[in-house]
Amino acid sequence: IKAGTTFTLGEIKGPGCIQQIWMTPAGDWRHAILRFYWDDETEPSIEAPVGDFFACGWGKYCQINSLAVCVNPGSAFNCYWPMPFRKKARVTMENLDDKNMTLYYQINYTLTDVPKDAGYFHAQFRRESPLKSKGIYTILDGVKGQGQYVGTYLAWEVHSPGWWGEGEIKFFLDGDKEFPTICGTGTEDYFCGSYNFDTKGPDGKNRYTVFSTPYAGLPQVIPEDKVYEPGQRFGLYRWHIVDPIRFEKDLRVTIQALGWTKTPGGSRYLPLEDDIASVAYWYQKEPHGKFPALPNREQLGFTK
Repeated sequence: IKAGTTFTLGEIKGPGCIQQIWMTPAGDWRHAILRFYWDDETEPSIEAPVGDFFACGWGKYCQINSLAVCVNPGSAFNCYWPMPFRKKARVTMENLDDKNMTLYYQINYTLTDVPKDAGYFHAQFRRESPLKSKGIYTILDGVKGQGQYVGTYLAWEVHSPGWWGEGEIKFFLDGDKEFPTICGTGTEDYFCGSYNFDTKGPDGKNRYTVFSTPYAGLPQVIPEDKVYEPGQRFGLYRWHIVDPIRFEKDLRVTIQALGWTKTPGGSRYLPLEDDIASVAYWYQKEPHGKFPALPNREQLGFTK
């Protein structure tokens, strides 16, 4: 795919359903933008850098063993989200880089009747660096209609020493204002870990522990041999496959960027100003609300 151009990966007449995608993108994964358009849409329902969409937001290979996404040696991105469409599916890749990129890929689909109540798959990328509002990051808002939220990926770089993941994820459903219907207990808890993802190594020292499971994981810590260091990077995913978050009218999702700081009287919460990028995944009936403008190339950041 030549620098600065968009290539159409597939154009399929429906009704049908994309069942599996395999691809091996080269170059800077943050600067290769994957887009899906359902039926006769002019605005994409999926718009995200290819690395972040496949839960590899830091431009380095990390193995992921999950039901929705598998990343296998050496740079094999696999997606198993079912993606039904009724009239047409169009998939494109835009290369924002200054260099040409090489892409091998395969999109597997079936042509079949689509149930009336089947929602369309959506995915939206966002990034703030540093956070616009200290201590809070918006993963998704502006969603109107009926659907279900099915996944979160975060690429998180901490800018302060100490533990960074005390923040609560909040799902504001169907008219919620100040108080969300669902409120989490901590960042590592939402991603199905506990106690800072810490375990003791053979040397007796605590360290972050990477893991990848069918529904949740911390597959990437850069560097792995440090704990509570500014500049460390984390990749985290959580798939709501058996526990989708259903909404009837609207949806907004936020997460606190909250750590600890020591004071003469003890410890207290510390709102953070970190670098956070995310992909939110959900199904809904069309039409969907217009996505916010994708960050420009500089704002997307670099992953190599």
